[in-house]
Amino acid sequence: MLEILFDPLFRLPLFTGLLLALLLPLIGVYLRLREEWLAALGLAQLAGAGALSGAALGLPLLAGSALGAVLGAGVKNLRKGLGNDAYAVMILLGWSLALLISANSPHGDELAHAVTDGQLYFTGTSHLWTAIGLFLLTLGLLPWLSPRLLRARFFPDYYRANGLPEWRYHLSFDLLAASALALATASIGLMAAFALVFIPAWVAFVFAQSWRWTLVWALAFGLLAYLSAFSLALWWDQPFGPVLVACCLSLAAVLWLGQALLKVKR
Repeated sequence: MLEILFDPLFRLPLFTGLLLALLLPLIGVYLRLREEWLAALGLAQLAGAGALSGAALGLPLLAGSALGAVLGAGVKNLRKGLGNDAYAVMILLGWSLALLISANSPHGDELAHAVTDGQLYFTGTSHLWTAIGLFLLTLGLLPWLSPRLLRARFFPDYYRANGLPEWRYHLSFDLLAASALALATASIGLMAAFALVFIPAWVAFVFAQSWRWTLVWALAFGLLAYLSAFSLALWWDQPFGPVLVACCLSLAAVLWLGQALLKVKR
């Protein structure tokens, strides 16, 4: 099975997905920290609707996906304090737009399946270079952004008391999250992107003992789930997105079962 991972035919999609498997769990940890985990699905839905809208206008899926997600993040920041309510509206709006566009455009059904199920094995160099750029941007931005997001979460009055522009930190992160989810939606599919944001962070917040270990747990979980799904999907000739979601859920179930057994033995 390991030979599949090093097959030149799948090398480009492997590394594109690998970067997303490292990037999305990081984004997910900060979304869960802000109690905005529903953002993953809301922005992914808007990214999907944007991809279909762009395709109907002759734009690449990746460009339309990015436009939809970034617009959603920008509008959300215009109305402060909405939290998951804003993302619930995004989910409904993105879902309805995607279905209406796919029903009224040529090859709409095929494009809708590509957005929902993903097309990782057909990603090109543009997806890979975009993933590399986003990954490097995240590595450069998070050391500056992370302490400010933590301070905003645990000491919300700090910025108001000191007259500091808290909104720019939230907007910067939201745009970063939107860009990552747009790329993920156009590459691995809507629900697979949501799974990589939601489940690793969910597990990490349960098992990790500190903030640093929360990040490590989320990264390790995302990486293991992704490599397992990539290998199994090719080995069994199955669509990647559903296999990835199944791997994430299975790995989480194994961890919780192991924790329960340890408690029983004690």
